[in-house]
Amino acid sequence: MNNPVIIKGNKYGIVVVLDAEMGFEELKTKTAEKFRDSAKFFDKAQMAISFEGRKLSNEEQREILNIIAEETELHVVCVIENDPQKEEVFKKALDEKLMELSNTTGQFYKGNLRSGQVLESETSIIVIGDVNPGARIVSKGNIIVLGSLKGTVFAGATGNTNSFVLALSMNPVQIRIADTIARSPDKPVKESLRETKIAFLENGNIYIEPLSKEVLNDINI
Repeated sequence: MNNPVIIKGNKYGIVVVLDAEMGFEELKTKTAEKFRDSAKFFDKAQMAISFEGRKLSNEEQREILNIIAEETELHVVCVIENDPQKEEVFKKALDEKLMELSNTTGQFYKGNLRSGQVLESETSIIVIGDVNPGARIVSKGNIIVLGSLKGTVFAGATGNTNSFVLALSMNPVQIRIADTIARSPDKPVKESLRETKIAFLENGNIYIEPLSKEVLNDINI
C-alpha cells in the first residue's frame, strides 16, 4: 500500500484509514510521520476520531492515540466505531462531550460586540467588553460580561437550567436561560444605580439580583 495511513476529515472529526497487512510496529512509525506532517492542519482542534481498514485492539488503539497526542496538538474527545452515518454520529458524540466539558471550561472574548454581531460558544463564555444593543450572545453554559450588557443573551442554550448571566452593568434587551425568557424594563436604568448583577433561573422565573455572597450561596450554580 502506497499510503499505509490515510487521514480523512469532516466538520466534526477525522477518519484514520490504516493498512491491514503492515506490521503494527512499522504502522506506528508511519502513523507518527503522517500526523507529524499534518500537525499544522489540526492546530488545537477538538475532534472525534474513527479508525478504518484495520481491526485494532484496545491496547493498539491507545498506542495510536498516544502517537497522535505526541505529534499534534489535536485533542481527541472520543473514539467512534464505524457507522454508515458517520458525520451525524461524530456530531452527536462531540456535542455530548462538549456539554460535559462546559461545566469546567470557559471561553474568553475580548472586545465590544456591536449591533448585528452574534457570539456563540459551546462552553461558558467571559466577554471582556460591552455587549451593545443589537448584539447577541448564545452559550451552552454561563455568560459573564465584564462591561455593560445592553444586547440579547441566551445562556444554557441546550436546556441547562443552572446556567446564569452576570454583568458589571446589567441592562439587556432580553435574557434567556434555558427555555425561560425575560425582557428589560422599558425605563432605562439610571447610571448611578448600575451595579454588578446576576440573572438566574428559579422556579420557572428569571431573577436579576445585585451580586453578593448571599445570592451566590442561595442559587444553584
